[in-house]
Amino acid sequence: MQAVETELRPPGQETDVDLHIVAFCCHFCAYAAADLAGALRVQSPPTVRVVKLPCTGKVDVLLLLGALEHGADGVMVAGCLEGDCHYQRGNLHARQRVERVQALIGQIGLEPERVRMFNMSSGMGQAWADAVAEMDAQIRALGPSPLRPTAPDGLDSLIDHIDTTDQEGGDAQVRACSARPPSSASPGRPES
Repeated sequence: MQAVETELRPPGQETDVDLHIVAFCCHFCAYAAADLAGALRVQSPPTVRVVKLPCTGKVDVLLLLGALEHGADGVMVAGCLEGDCHYQRGNLHARQRVERVQALIGQIGLEPERVRMFNMSSGMGQAWADAVAEMDAQIRALGPSPLRPTAPDGLDSLIDHIDTTDQEGGDAQVRACSARPPSSASPGRPES
């Protein structure tokens, strides 16, 4: 996994509230769409920190809750278009997990809208920018998370932990993708 921070600020962007949104993005589509948006110089809010995953199927409930616990005001999961997952059903499993987290945080009084799933293909750079702007606007309307810890480095520590465990082969918090990787016999699909 690889973390990337957006540093461009659109004109007129509010800077009075320092919000933190973590975006868990699949390598093949959402991360590529974010990269395309950057290459096209499409402006997007600077509140999003992108974490690249091999597949959104790698996201689990504990990882999403951990991001909120460690200071994220909002969490995006961005994957391939439904029915087009490079790992067959990974994005469908991710959607189920996002819905489960929404239900859990709703039960404790936190707004379920703080965790959302987005789907896009690699050529949809504008869709990425629109999703980020939509998530940013929604989190600004909700305000900072009441779960945000007083230590400002909690979120950075979590993302560093994710990067480290992925390089070392993973742990219980960052599980293997929930589906088999694509075979080389799949037409029109890149090999992993």
